[in-house]
Parts: sequence; structure tokens; C-alpha cells
Amino acid sequence: MMEVFSRATRDWFTATFEAPTDVQRRGWDPIARGEHTLLVAPTGSGKTLAAFLWGIDALSRMDQEAPPGVRVLYVSPLKALVYDIERNLRAPLVGIQRTSERLGSCLRTISVGVRTGDTPQKERRRQLREPADILVTTPESLFLLLGSQARDTLLTVHTVIIDEIHALASNKRGAHLALSLERLVELMPEDPQRIGLSATVRPLQTVARFLGGHRPVAVVDAAAMPRLDLEVVVPVPDMENVVASTESYQQSGGGSILGELYAREVGTPRSERGIWPAIFPQLLQRIREHRSTLIFVNSRGLCERLAQRLNELAGDELLRAHHGSVSIKARAEIEDNLKRGEIRGIVATSSLELGIDMGAIDLVILVESPGSVARGLQRVGRAGHQVDATSVGLMFPKFRGDLLECTVVAQRMQSGKIEAIKGP
Repeated sequence: MMEVFSRATRDWFTATFEAPTDVQRRGWDPIARGEHTLLVAPTGSGKTLAAFLWGIDALSRMDQEAPPGVRVLYVSPLKALVYDIERNLRAPLVGIQRTSERLGSCLRTISVGVRTGDTPQKERRRQLREPADILVTTPESLFLLLGSQARDTLLTVHTVIIDEIHALASNKRGAHLALSLERLVELMPEDPQRIGLSATVRPLQTVARFLGGHRPVAVVDAAAMPRLDLEVVVPVPDMENVVASTESYQQSGGGSILGELYAREVGTPRSERGIWPAIFPQLLQRIREHRSTLIFVNSRGLCERLAQRLNELAGDELLRAHHGSVSIKARAEIEDNLKRGEIRGIVATSSLELGIDMGAIDLVILVESPGSVARGLQRVGRAGHQVDATSVGLMFPKFRGDLLECTVVAQRMQSGKIEAIKGP
């Protein structure tokens, strides 16, 4: 199936990867035929490269004198994911270019641009004069582009890639994006090809209908049973009487030296009485046992507080907080620090739930229930973020009702029984 690509692209891919993944092997046929296509596969299965490689290959073979304009439009629900994709495109773009040079051919140089609410005015003016071949943006920025002079740069688009489409299909942001896509079609002589990328989701036809509107969509369902090593960790002996149970836990040596250190050196503030003195030492122990750890929580306040307390307990900056209020520059720095091993982990909200490349993650910890099976799979799937790897995850419930919910969510995660989505 690699025959649909140019020789430079084929040679780069075979030199970089052992073989195409299931979603790539099955997805390239309908994409190459120009069909609107929905790719559904687990986290780390190569969906994004499956979508981009055909567009990159087509761009590289274009005439050097082709008029300027955006050819591939990538839309992400997260600004952080936008910048991550822009970084990750460099490898195939540079790799294919160098491979073509070794083969004695000269392919067209492909440019990439990013447009979000954080893009400076100077860069926006430059993009208007010199539009990139690949434009990476968000639903909201696409709406603004369509209402500005820059919409003329989109008249050349032949492929629209919508990433993490399951995060949009069931809400108002998705309805807003669907309208923007139809506005884009109205500007153009031909309907651009739409490629949707989704983690495991159901029902598939709901997402396919959202992607295509009234158009037929080829669905490539490469979903598989999740490979999980999942454990619900009850942090105290008695969840019905947390205060007494925590005191007994500390006196009996549960949490041992770490628990004593925390009580002696940091103290237990009023807001952290209850179960927290039992959770903190256990979290720190797990972090120290692994090279890289992601801890997910459900609020920005807890994200900051948990990172701060664990660093105080460790006596070192092992962790950084990562959430939507942290600047783009700071988030990129935090992600790079983890990849380079300069920190041991990140405490995050939903900011790292979707497909941002975090490198090799050994362990994912969920402090309290994720609230849904799909969200739990997204989060735990960040560990072992590669084909056929087992994702290792721990859930720490905070109270008795949370324990019940964690248990049900964990059981359904193991069997892949995710919730059905509905469009608005």
C-alpha cells in the first residue's frame, strides 16, 4: 500500500519505521482515493502521520512555481496540540526532503504556519502575504480567518484534517466548526477532502456524520481492546472514616518515613486534613519508582496545589503543573523538561489528555475518578504511548463515593465499554 507514495516518501518511512500500523495500512487506500475518511484508533497508533503523510507527499510533488496558498488545513481542539503538531511535522518534512536529495531529485520545500489566538499581529500579516502550505489552527481561529482578508489564502485548500474529532462532535464547539467547514466549502470551486482522527469512540456513524455532513465518509475502524495494567489504589484502610483511618495509617508506619517527614517538615494545613496526608507519600513513592509520571486531576487549583505539596515533600522540584492557564511558552518548556529527564513528572488537567507528544511515559496516576470511561482511557493511554505497548495506570480515590465510581470506570476501561456520544 506504500505504492501510492513517491519514492522519497516510501524510503523515508521504511527507514524510520518497522512497518505501517493497522490504521495507516487501512487508512491510506481511501485517503489516496480522495474519499472523506474517519480514522479511529487507540492513542499512539500513528493516526496523525496516517493523515498527514499523503498530504505531505502530494505537496512535495507540486510544481515549484505553484501559486502561494494553504493546501493542508489542520484543525485541533487544543492550542497546545497545535504547537505540538507543528513541532512533530518537522521530522517527516526534513526527512523526506533529505531522502529526495540523496536520490538526486529536488522536491518542493513545504512550509508550516500556526494560527491561534496567541499568534502575534506581525506573524499574521506575514501569513497573509506568504501563506504556508500547511496551516495548523483551532476551530475558533478558523472562524476568524473565514471572516477576514486571510480567507483568500484558504481558497487553495485540498485537505482538511480534524484531530481529536471525538472531543468536538458532541458539543457546541463542534457545531461551530461544522458551520465553518461549510463556509469554507462555499468559497471554493471543489469540496476539500476531510480526514477526521479519533480515539476509540461510539457510535462511529455519529462522528462520521459530524465529519462529512451530507457527504459519504469512509470509516476505518482500527479500534482495539485497550492494553491496560490498571489498579485502583485505596490510600487508607477505612474509606468510611478517613480521619481516623489516616491517623491510624500514619501511626502504624503506613507511608513510613515519607509520611513522618511530611508531618514534621511541612505540616498538615487545615485544607489538607483528611485523606491527603495518606495520599501524598504514596504518590511521591510511585513517582520516584518511575522515570516519568503524569498525574491527572480535575481542577486547576488542585493541579497547582498538588505539584507544590509534592515538591515540598520531596525537597526538590520533581514535578511541574500543566494546565490551560499556563502560557504556551511555559507549557512547551515543561513538556521539553520532562522529555529531557530534567523533571520526573507533570501534574495536569485535561491540557495533556489529548494527543500531545510527551515522549515515553512510564506511569499515569489519576487522583480521583476521571468522570467517564472515555476520559479515563485517554488519560491512562498517555503511558506507553506507542503501538502495542501496555499502559500502566493507577487511580487514587479521595472519598467513598469516588472509590465506587473509580471501580466502575476502571472495570469498563478494561473491557473498552466507553460511553456513547450524541451531537447537539
